[in-house]
Amino acid sequence: MTSLTGARVAVAAAFFAQGFVFISLTTRLPRFLERWGLDEVTLSLLLLMMVLLAGVGSLVAERAARHVGSGALLRVAFVLMVVAVPTVMLAPALAFFVGGVAVYGLGLGLVDATSNMQAVDLEDRYGRPILPSSHGWWTTGGITAAVAALATGHLSPATGALVAVVPFAVAFAPFLPLVGVVPDGGTRAGAEPDVAVPWRPIWLVGLGLVVFYMVDTAASAWGPVYLARAFDAPGNLVALATFPYLVTSIVVRLAGGALVTRFGAVVLLRIGAVVACGSLALVVLAPTWQAAVAGFTVLGAAVALVAPLSFSAAGRIAAAAGGGGAGDPADTAAVRARCDAVIARFNQFNYVGALLGAVLTGFVGADDLRLGFALPAVLVLALVPLAPAFARGALGRR
Repeated sequence: MTSLTGARVAVAAAFFAQGFVFISLTTRLPRFLERWGLDEVTLSLLLLMMVLLAGVGSLVAERAARHVGSGALLRVAFVLMVVAVPTVMLAPALAFFVGGVAVYGLGLGLVDATSNMQAVDLEDRYGRPILPSSHGWWTTGGITAAVAALATGHLSPATGALVAVVPFAVAFAPFLPLVGVVPDGGTRAGAEPDVAVPWRPIWLVGLGLVVFYMVDTAASAWGPVYLARAFDAPGNLVALATFPYLVTSIVVRLAGGALVTRFGAVVLLRIGAVVACGSLALVVLAPTWQAAVAGFTVLGAAVALVAPLSFSAAGRIAAAAGGGGAGDPADTAAVRARCDAVIARFNQFNYVGALLGAVLTGFVGADDLRLGFALPAVLVLALVPLAPAFARGALGRR
């Protein structure tokens, strides 16, 4: 196995585990609501805490990755998830449940930042789109989790603790630190960039990422609750709000590299925004839970490419900021350090979107979740004017 192939395996495994754990938890939200007697507003506050701690984790990743490398830091993040998942699933009291969610939130931020650091670096080394397929592995993990939830919905909630096996296996896999390791065993602090990063175009791309995570989190966190509360769908079928959404998403993401090469990011994002608006309108107006599932299914394909194209564009803009020095190892280390720092900060847009999707959906839809899904149905159209920002720069820049 070549080092580049091994690095891609490592990135795929990290994204797979991240998606598997996240969807495993969100598909069980209706059970958590019932077990602890929580309402939509309380759950929104709990999700707010998780998102804020994820933001802290992302900031920690920005600073720590300079010294230990993103691969080693990713191991630590998965260890936190190994602790958090059984705590959430087996909590004997509400305080333990809340504590488990807090630990998971911190680990989520670390994983989000470091896995995307690795993927952006890998895409640069390949010189062609890699982010869509990398995020496709996140979706593959989510699909696997949704299938497991459908198959084990009749079993005791305690069986959910077995989810921790996946991040445990990745955390201690020998191939994990192949990407983003500290060069020559040293510190990356000396590689701190002295080139100003053009934040304005990154902000425009970041707003697109906010829109995506607003839609994605609303669908994944509130979709199962919506089917259960609005339509009284059978308990073992609420994961259908998530499963077909992920299936259509992975189809588009795995084809994403070819689609972007042929049609360009701008066209794909604008078409996706319009289709996403229509699919969310179907969710809001659905007369049956089956119609709502159809809306979520189309939505998955419509927004699938937004997140990978966002991180890809941010990485290209950051790397191009310095220019020159293509063959200089010191310059390469500086560019990677700058990209890592930018990706960690850029990842904060993820949590702004998650706040809008998870928290505002719950508050606006406290009495009727249909109203909660109306918010992202309108805001997703912001991708139409933002799309040109995603086309800035080009792969193969160094």
